[in-house]
Amino acid sequence: MRFAIIAPPIPTQKWKDNFEKIAPHIPLVIGKDSNYAEEVVCAMVWNQPRGSLKSFKNLKLIFAMGAGVDHILKDDTIPEHIPICRVVDPQMAFSMTNYILMALLNHHRSFYEFQSSQNRKHWAQFEFIERPVKVGVLGIGYLGMRAANKIHDLGFSVVGYSNSSKKTAFPSFFGNEFKEFIEQINVLICTVPYTPKTHGLLNYELFQKLKHPTYLINVSRGNVQIEKDIIKALDMDLLSGAFLDVFEKEPLAKDSPLWNHPKVKITPHIASLTYPKESTRQVLKCFSQLEKGLPLKNQVSRKKMY
Repeated sequence: MRFAIIAPPIPTQKWKDNFEKIAPHIPLVIGKDSNYAEEVVCAMVWNQPRGSLKSFKNLKLIFAMGAGVDHILKDDTIPEHIPICRVVDPQMAFSMTNYILMALLNHHRSFYEFQSSQNRKHWAQFEFIERPVKVGVLGIGYLGMRAANKIHDLGFSVVGYSNSSKKTAFPSFFGNEFKEFIEQINVLICTVPYTPKTHGLLNYELFQKLKHPTYLINVSRGNVQIEKDIIKALDMDLLSGAFLDVFEKEPLAKDSPLWNHPKVKITPHIASLTYPKESTRQVLKCFSQLEKGLPLKNQVSRKKMY
């Protein structure tokens, strides 16, 4: 019995080091090519190439090395009977919510204006306001809910939106109440999973419906946004700014106009990184549950795509 890791080099090495410490009795296969492919029963993957799991004829479980699973579900060579689970880690939620708070507070306290003043050695003591913010969290699943609760606990006005009704400490909307949701906000935080329904969700048509101008923070997936529409909305003052951690193509191309746009802040998809130690424990527990015929924790619905 072997487990496999198929991922970019840096996360592969981190997961390999932690896995070998926690489960030294289970041999690892690194990459899709191996003389031991038929012994692989569990594959831990991130952005795996299409068809890279085909050689694992006895695969019983696929484990996503992050919160997103679209990279797995788009591979049509994977048999549908193989269950897929994803990591759900409180430490990831802690990192994600702190990242969102950082982006929100920098906007709220006009940090970038003061930073620009510092660069010019200008004392701007009374020049920039503490912006009033009305925050909307689009997608109040596990990560979005944690972020919205923190924002609420800090005393900010916050509302949430999801596909289904959720019990929340703050006002929330669902289903056909999207219009009511976006009419109340001037900061839009996107935490939705990537599915066919959310593909290109952050587009010019949506930006026209927002209360103008609205500040955009996207920490979901790159294909949820249309970058040319974000730039257009920024230039037309439909958006007051954008704080982006994800992009349509990653790494972001050097010739992308987002790099130098004065209203855009960029980070390289680091809002919520996986912690290999906890994730390794989760994959081992998940496989143990599978072997015992028990329900799998954090199993992905292929229909919902999360």
